[in-house]
Amino acid sequence: MRLLHPALSTRLSAVAVSAAVAAGTVVAAGAASVATAPAAHASTGSATFVAKADRVLHVAYNQRGKPYRYGAAGPNAFDCSGLVLYVFHRALGKNLPHNAEMQYRDSRHIRYRRNLRPGDLVFQVDRHGYAFHVGIYAGHGYMWDAPHTGSHVQRQKMWPARWRYGRIIRS
Repeated sequence: MRLLHPALSTRLSAVAVSAAVAAGTVVAAGAASVATAPAAHASTGSATFVAKADRVLHVAYNQRGKPYRYGAAGPNAFDCSGLVLYVFHRALGKNLPHNAEMQYRDSRHIRYRRNLRPGDLVFQVDRHGYAFHVGIYAGHGYMWDAPHTGSHVQRQKMWPARWRYGRIIRS
């Protein structure tokens, strides 16, 4: 949603106002508020999420092949939560903790795997529900992660395990 300064709204031509209405932005001359049509807002929110997720996945992709190193948060090596911390900071300017459990707590929880969207976080948890590993969901059952010592950042199939899911990206 674009906000227009009230002083500028009075100078808009009829063509510009028509274009703003068609785009879902309604401007009241001299008013400080801007309203958005519900249908336009829903599609814009979805498009915003997709654009942010694309940035996240692009930054994750650019880290492929970099080595796993316990406690590392880039730019040359990563552990699992360090990769997530680095990617979300570079892609969206989000500051996340360097710990999988704390990242889970900071996320909006997603109950079912079927509701995952690319860019969401996937957490492997122990039998008590403690998140000890995290990756970035890439879609179609794949994730970006830095799995363990001796490996590297990679896109890999999610393996059978106890998983929890979270969302950091907001529309």
